[in-house]
Amino acid sequence: MRVLVVNAGSTSLKLHLVEGDHATAVDEIVAADAVGHRIVHGGTYDAPQLLDDAVEREIERLTVLAPLQNRRALEAIRQVRERSPGVPQVAVFDTTFHRTLPEAAATYAIPRIWRETYGVRRIGFHGLSVQWAVSQVRAPRVVVCHLGGGCSVTAVRDGRSVDTTMGFTPLEGVPMATRAGSVDPGALLYLLREGLVSVSELEHALEHESGLAGLSDGGDGDIRAASSLAVAVFVHRVSGAVAAMASACGGLDALVFTGGIGEHATAVRNEIVERARFLGDFRVEVVTAREELVIAAETRQVCSGNR
Repeated sequence: MRVLVVNAGSTSLKLHLVEGDHATAVDEIVAADAVGHRIVHGGTYDAPQLLDDAVEREIERLTVLAPLQNRRALEAIRQVRERSPGVPQVAVFDTTFHRTLPEAAATYAIPRIWRETYGVRRIGFHGLSVQWAVSQVRAPRVVVCHLGGGCSVTAVRDGRSVDTTMGFTPLEGVPMATRAGSVDPGALLYLLREGLVSVSELEHALEHESGLAGLSDGGDGDIRAASSLAVAVFVHRVSGAVAAMASACGGLDALVFTGGIGEHATAVRNEIVERARFLGDFRVEVVTAREELVIAAETRQVCSGNR
């Protein structure tokens, strides 16, 4: 089965035609037997879904929680439908890998009604990238640093996600290219209460004007052009997250880097590793992100009725 994989991220749209384990990058929507879409926010879905009106409506409903990513994915779904009517499309979610998070890791210390009625909990993202990375590194206690346009650090024990830095939305956690990562909620309340920013201005700033870009007086968040302060803050936060995730794993056997920064920013990666050396002996692996292979495999299983 030839699968066209559509990977709509926060900073890029990647297309691959996958046959078996061979993936070819393509520039446009091409003929295929099925289409698999990376959907960043899948809400409560715990498995990939054959796209229909109900699934599409749920992805659209969740756009408020992942506006950069889900909106682009919806646009791609509609483009495929127009160009290849009748071809099955499958939604493969970045969130399902984290369905194994233990209650203590998934629960925020907030009022019961927020947790149980409004559904506010740690969901986690970058699951497809983490799933691929872990499949390439055989070790019981693994910490995966997905560092790219979006950044997260995940603890994986015996192949299962046990903690991760991203939470209810892809805004939480370590600093990213243009996203802030975790910020004191009291500071955000202050900005709103004092009328210094509106809700829409706050959202735009946290999504597009923060992170490496915000610490470098603008720019696109490329770490190669980031200020020394931006790099120092990034390394400090990621290193701290590695230590926290190693604690969740009960130790560290392998520290894995993937994503654009994780794979290519050698000096940044080395500094994070050195700061983590107090955790003991562990091996360091750099894994090329191959989310398209995970998405294609999941798409085939759904289309063949094996899910």
